[in-house]
Amino acid sequence: MNYESTIKNGLQPAIEPASGDGDFGVPDGSRRRMVIVGTLIALALGLTYYFMHRTPAATGTEESRSAQAQSVSVITPGLTSVTGSITASGTIAARREMPVGIAGEGGQVINVLVDAGDWVRAGQVLAVVDRSVQAQQIAGQAANIEVQRANARIAQANLDRALKLVERGFISKADVDRLIATRDAATGQVRVAAAQLEQLRASSARLNVVAPASGLVLTRGVEPGQIVSPGSGVLFRIAREGQFEMQARLAENDLAKLSVGQSADVTPVGTSKPFTGQIWQLSPTIDSQTREGVARIALAYDPALRPGGFASAQIRSGSVTAPILPESAILSDQQGPFVYVIDQANKVMRRTVKTGDVTAQGIVVASGLSGSERVVMRAGGFLNPGDVVRPVKANSASTAARPVK
Repeated sequence: MNYESTIKNGLQPAIEPASGDGDFGVPDGSRRRMVIVGTLIALALGLTYYFMHRTPAATGTEESRSAQAQSVSVITPGLTSVTGSITASGTIAARREMPVGIAGEGGQVINVLVDAGDWVRAGQVLAVVDRSVQAQQIAGQAANIEVQRANARIAQANLDRALKLVERGFISKADVDRLIATRDAATGQVRVAAAQLEQLRASSARLNVVAPASGLVLTRGVEPGQIVSPGSGVLFRIAREGQFEMQARLAENDLAKLSVGQSADVTPVGTSKPFTGQIWQLSPTIDSQTREGVARIALAYDPALRPGGFASAQIRSGSVTAPILPESAILSDQQGPFVYVIDQANKVMRRTVKTGDVTAQGIVVASGLSGSERVVMRAGGFLNPGDVVRPVKANSASTAARPVK
C-alpha cells in the first residue's frame, strides 16, 4: 500500500512533532536567546537607574562631588595702596582779577601804552587821556598863587608900618588889629590857592589810566581817540602777579573729602600737558539748585593757561590700603553692592561690601573684605548662597585658569 492509496482510502497519516520543537512551533534555541536578551536589557536598565540616582555619599570620594559641582573663576585680591582721585571740570580764571577803568573826569584817549598779554608794574601808565584843558587850569591857578602871595606881602608891609606909627600915637590899636587880620587873610589866601593848584594837578594825573598792581594784562578795551569817562566801564583787566586758578565744580559729597593744600593735576582742553596746582580755597556754600560747590586750584602762570578756557582736574584725595576687584566681581541689588566669596568647604557665601573709587586696576572695596578671601570674579549672577562650586583661580596674565586647592 502506498501513500496515494492510503489517501484514497480516507486514512490520514499521523503527524508527529519535529524533534526539539516546543509549544507553538518555536524552537527551543530561539526561546533561550530571547530570554538571555531580555535579561541583559533589564540588567542594563537597572545599572543605568543606579548610576543616575545614586547620592554623593554613595561615591565615597570628595573628588567625585567636586567633579559634579559648577566651576567658577575666583580671585584673591589682597591689599593694594591706592591714591584716591576725584575728577572734576571747570574753567581757568585769574586768581585775583583787577578791573581797571577811569578814575578821573575822563576825556579823549590820545595814547594806549600796553596790550593784552603784556606784563606791567604797579603805577605804570596804561593809557593817556588828553589834558590840554587841565593844563591851562593848572597854569592859571599857579598864577593865582603868585597874586595871593603879592597881596600877602603888601598886607605884611602895611602892618609893619602901622606898628612903627603906633608908638607915636598916629594909629590906634583898632587900626593895627585890622591890619593884622588883613595880613592873616592874605596869607590864608596863598595857602588856599596852593591847595587848589595841588587839586588840579592830582585831577590831571588821574586822567592817566595806571596799573593798580603788578600783573599780566588780560584784556584791553580802549583805543586811541576814544572818549572815556567814569561811566565807560572796564578798560583793562589785569591778573594780579600773573596768578591763575581753576574753578573746579564738585558734588557736595566729593567736596567734603577735600581740604586746602591738596594737590591736583589740571589739563586744559586742547592739550595733553597737565599742570600741577594746589587747592587754596574751598567754597563755603553749596548751590541749592545743582548741589555743587567750587574748589579753587591755584596755578602758576603758563602761556598754555588761558582764562575762560575749559579744563579737567584730577584731585588727589589721600591714600588708602584696600582690596581692588574687577567690575565683574561686584554685584548689586536692592540691599546694595555685594560679592560672592567661597569658603573652605567650597560653598558660596554672600558678602556685603562698600565700594570706593574707580581706578584703572578696578573698583576699590572700602569695607567688607580683608583681601584674603576667594572672591567669585565672574558668573556671580548664576550662583546662590550655599551652592557648592569648584573654584578655579583666574590668571590675570592670560585666559588660562587652574583649580584652587
